[in-house]
Formats: sequence, structure tokens, C-alpha cells
Amino acid sequence: MGSMRGAAVQDRVALAEIELCGELMIAASSVDGDRLSPDRIDEVLMHAAKEFE
Repeated sequence: MGSMRGAAVQDRVALAEIELCGELMIAASSVDGDRLSPDRIDEVLMHAAKEFE
């Protein structure tokens, strides 16, 4: 049963990473210019991290 619990944890981590990537893609699609600034990346990630708490 331990391996099933490990798989569930990995699934949650993978889903969280996918959500973070999605949030960054959404933010990047709305920026004027080529790239997100490091400050904007931090802002997006901090906002997304609060949703996972």
C-alpha cells in the first residue's frame, strides 16, 4: 500500500507543477514584449502558491 500512497503524492506534485506552468503561460500571453520580468514571475508563482495552501 505504501507505493500507492507515494503515487498519490507524486500525482499531487505533478498536478501542482502543471498548474504553475499554466499560470505562467497565462501571464506570459498577456505581457507586452518578449518575456515576463523576474518580478512578474515571482508575483505569479507567489499567488499560485497561496492557492495550494
